[in-house]
Amino acid sequence: MASEQINSNPPLNGNILIRLLAFTLILSSMSATMFNIVLPEIRADYELSVAQVSWVSTAYLLIYAVGSVLYGKLLDRYQAKHLITFGLLVFASGSLLGLLAGSYTFVLTARMMQAVGASVIPALAMLIPVRYFPPERRGHALGISATGLALGNAIGPIVSSLLVSLVHWRWLFAIPMLILLTLPFYRKYLSTEIKSAGRIDWLGGCLLAGTVALLLLAITQGNWWMAAGSALVLIGFFLRIRLASDPFISRTLMRDRVYLTGLTIAALVMSVSYALPFLTPQLLADINRLEPGWIGFVMVPGACVSAYLGRKVGKLADSKGNSFVFHIASLFLFSCFFLLAFFVGSHAVWIGFIYTIGNVGLMFMQIALSNTISRSIPKDQVGVGMGMMTLCNFLSGAVSTGIYGKIMDQGAAVSWLPWHTNAATYAFSNLYLVLAIILVGILAIYRGVFVSRNKTEGVRVVSKH
Repeated sequence: MASEQINSNPPLNGNILIRLLAFTLILSSMSATMFNIVLPEIRADYELSVAQVSWVSTAYLLIYAVGSVLYGKLLDRYQAKHLITFGLLVFASGSLLGLLAGSYTFVLTARMMQAVGASVIPALAMLIPVRYFPPERRGHALGISATGLALGNAIGPIVSSLLVSLVHWRWLFAIPMLILLTLPFYRKYLSTEIKSAGRIDWLGGCLLAGTVALLLLAITQGNWWMAAGSALVLIGFFLRIRLASDPFISRTLMRDRVYLTGLTIAALVMSVSYALPFLTPQLLADINRLEPGWIGFVMVPGACVSAYLGRKVGKLADSKGNSFVFHIASLFLFSCFFLLAFFVGSHAVWIGFIYTIGNVGLMFMQIALSNTISRSIPKDQVGVGMGMMTLCNFLSGAVSTGIYGKIMDQGAAVSWLPWHTNAATYAFSNLYLVLAIILVGILAIYRGVFVSRNKTEGVRVVSKH
C-alpha cells in the first residue's frame, strides 16, 4: 500500500483546492459543450459530411472516457501535482493548436489533445474530496465541485453563442487556455505524496481502453462487429484481472459487493437521467416548435438552480446522510419524468420548470452516489475506483442515448395515457413513464443494499457497547 507524507495543513489546502477545482470544472465543462453548437459552422467551413464533423465530439468523448480511468489509476501511483501539470499543459497546447488551425485535420487533432489533457480533471475531481476531506465533510466538497460543473454547463452554450456572433468559431479554443491560471496553485497546494514504486498493469489498462473505445464506436457508428469486438476484449480484461499478479483493477475491489452495486446504481441512474439533456431539446423542437436559441433559454435555468444549490446539497449530505439525499433525489427525478409523461406538449415554460426539477434531482443524486461509493473504496485505490465510476457514467450515457434515439425514430402508435391526442407526443410520454417506473426500481435496489447495510452496521455497533 502506498504511504503518504501528511501535509502540514490539510484542512486549509483542501478548502483552497476544492474551490480551485470548481473553477477548473467550469472551464473544462465549457470546453466539452461549446463546440456542439458550432458543428454546423465547422461542417460548412471545411465542406464536411455530418458523419465527418461529428468526430469533433466523438473523438473527444472517446479519449475523455478512457482517460478518466487511466488517470485515476496513475493518481494512485504517482504524485497528483505532476499528473495535473502534464494534463493541463497538454490541454492548453491542444487549445492553442485549435486556435491556430487552418484545416479540419488540425481542428480534430486539437480536440483530441484537449481530451488527453482534460481527462485528468474528472480523476482529480474525485480525488480531492476523498483525500483532502474527512467523510463527515466530503459532501460539502462534492457540492462545491458539482456547483462548478453545473455553472460550466449553464454558461458554456451562452458564451459559445455570444462569442460566435462576434468572432470566428476558432476563438472558442482560446477560452480553455485560461485553465493555465490554476496550474501554479495546484503545484503549491497539492501535497507531495511519497508513492510506492509498484508496477502498473498496462496490458490490463489497454484491454479496458479497447473495450470502452470499441463500445463507444459501436454505438456512434452503429457497427455490430465493433460491439462484438468490445465484448471479446472485455472477456480478455476480466481474464487479465484473474491472472495478473497486480491487475489494473484489484481483485479485491472487483469482488466488493457494495462497491459494484454502487457502480451499477450510478450507471442506471445516469442512463435514465441522460434522457433529460438528450430528449428535452427534441421535445421542445418537435412539439413546442422552438428555435435552437430559445431551447437554450428554456434549459439554462435548470443548470443555474443546480449551481446555486450545489453547496447546500453537499452540506445536507454531511448533516443528514447520503441516504437522505438519495431519497430526495429519487423523488425529484421521479416527479420530473412523471410530470413530463403527463404534461408533454404543454407550454415551454412549464416544460422548463419540470426540467429544472429533474436537473436538480440529478445533481442531488450525483453527490449522494459519489459520496457513498467513495466510502467503500480502500484509500490506495481511490483514483481507479472513482475513475471507474466516471467511466460507467460515460458508458451508460452513451448507450442510453443510442437506445432513446432508436425509440424516438420508431415512434409509438398509441399513448398509454389516453388524454394525449397529438400522435407526436406518444413516444415521449410513454418513454418518460417507463423511466419514472425504472427510478422506483433503482430506489428499491439502493434501499436493499445501502440502507439495510447501514442498519446492520448500527446494530453491530450497539451490540459491541
